[in-house]
Amino acid sequence: MQLARFDIDLFLRDHWQKSPLLIRNAWTRWRNPLEPDELAGLACEEGVESRLIVRDGDALTLENGPLPDSRFGELGSGPWALLVQAVDHHAPDVAALIEPFRFVPDWRIDDVMVSYATDGGGVGPHYDQYDVFLVQGLGRRRWRVGPKCDAATPLLPHEDLRLIADFEATGDWVLEPGDILYVPPGYAHDGVAVGSDCMTYSIGFRAPSRAELVEGWAEHQADAMAEDERYADPDLTVQPHPGEISASAIDRLHAMALDALADRDAFARWFGLHNSLPKYAETDWRPEQPIGQETVRALLRQSVPLSRNPASRFAFIRGQDGALTLFADGRGFDCAGDSAALAEALCAGSSLGVDPALAGSAPVLTLIAALIDQGSLAFEED
Repeated sequence: MQLARFDIDLFLRDHWQKSPLLIRNAWTRWRNPLEPDELAGLACEEGVESRLIVRDGDALTLENGPLPDSRFGELGSGPWALLVQAVDHHAPDVAALIEPFRFVPDWRIDDVMVSYATDGGGVGPHYDQYDVFLVQGLGRRRWRVGPKCDAATPLLPHEDLRLIADFEATGDWVLEPGDILYVPPGYAHDGVAVGSDCMTYSIGFRAPSRAELVEGWAEHQADAMAEDERYADPDLTVQPHPGEISASAIDRLHAMALDALADRDAFARWFGLHNSLPKYAETDWRPEQPIGQETVRALLRQSVPLSRNPASRFAFIRGQDGALTLFADGRGFDCAGDSAALAEALCAGSSLGVDPALAGSAPVLTLIAALIDQGSLAFEED
């Protein structure tokens, strides 16, 4: 499925991280990629993050999965909503929904959450810290969008849900299958199913917080520092008051901390490793035995395609002279020449046919074998 009647440049200029946008019937041809029963089945599986939200009057209760098979038969005809995270890891047709939105860099993509709701079901008015495209897949859902919120926005008292206390809508639409609503970070929104069998696909985008970056980068650097890297003051002189921490001491201490974090190239490598860590590592593709370069060579000569683990995260950072560093599932691989070209191709799509001529390239064999052994990649025959 591809987007049509959608001006990407105009959207990025006027709406991305700026204002909500309703996009009616944006697809060349819309087809719902998942059946409600398939979603319910995923919610019952171990290792799949799911939530069931049941409405009773004005009260909402939350149950975390995995859910027992019998739970859905107990729900009756009242309003409820089922939310399942990372469905793209389990359903290729759902994963295909990401492709039209790759005008946003892959490192920003989180996952596809799928929700099913009965008439009147929803999660209540809330706001998120990430961009999201809400694609109506089946049935109809009424979306109300409100103003931008922040940490000072009053919330209702609730043990499990962060619901806005005084939600006032500034936009109100009913979405039909194939319609899309884009909501930037921080904007209040509330979606309620209109009728039965309502399914919505939420393509979410992540954005690291300043606190996450500072904590992670500082911890990474601190782990690599020697114990004898300490404050020194060989030019110490007597100061007027022994209880004072002098300005010169503060300057030195501050410089020690900042200098340790100032290496941009080291930060770039750390971020590539950190950002590529899988969110859900339960989809384990690691082989029982290392594949070995001879097996890789033989399969490449047979033109067997490669597939990426849908739970894996791939990205790269360019270096100099055509070299680059490939990041996959928290590991970094320095690539040049044929292996750099392969790394770019691996980051371009979920499946790849490799030129059999590359079976003679030792760096290519090394890279493919390492990615297969860590479970990021597999030959499609496996």
